[in-house]
Amino acid sequence: MKKTLLIPALLLLAASATAQTTPAQTATAQTTPAQTTPAQTATAPTKNPISTALRDILPSRQKNTIAAVEAMPADKFNYKPSADQMTFGHLVAHMVGANYAVCSGAAAVTAPKVEEVKETDTKDKLVAALKASFDFCADALSKMDDSKLGEMIAGMGPQPLSRARFALGIASNWADHYAEAAMYLRLNGVLPPTAKK
Repeated sequence: MKKTLLIPALLLLAASATAQTTPAQTATAQTTPAQTTPAQTATAPTKNPISTALRDILPSRQKNTIAAVEAMPADKFNYKPSADQMTFGHLVAHMVGANYAVCSGAAAVTAPKVEEVKETDTKDKLVAALKASFDFCADALSKMDDSKLGEMIAGMGPQPLSRARFALGIASNWADHYAEAAMYLRLNGVLPPTAKK
């Protein structure tokens, strides 16, 4: 119960912190109401800080994750580091499903009905499905605003979750999925995309 309330509370705290102005900003606004400096414009609060942040990180997460999956040789999609870990193909199939679920949940946009990919599908099919799932996220996030983050919807299990929880899931999933793909690449002697910069 405490964990369920903690995440929305942290999001609310972050949103309110970005919406606050400093005393110096307030004093400047009161003394020069008709003038706006570039510094004031740059620090103006954003209307939708969470959805804006997700839209901001999407291009690099999308580019790097897809590049990581494309970098893995096709004959290594059945590779798994140990008997208890998933194959690389399973990881990619999981990324696809997760993108549709979390972006749909956070943005209140219905995910399209797509053919479910399997870990045994070809590299080309898995890459195409991953690209399509990121395209859906881009479309869904373009329609997202923070006003719906408090809505409770069906979660992944029996407990309902807030749309804010799904929004946090987007950011954490993208980071986690890229990190996992990078580890699989390195274990196969392939340098991950972000290590090539």
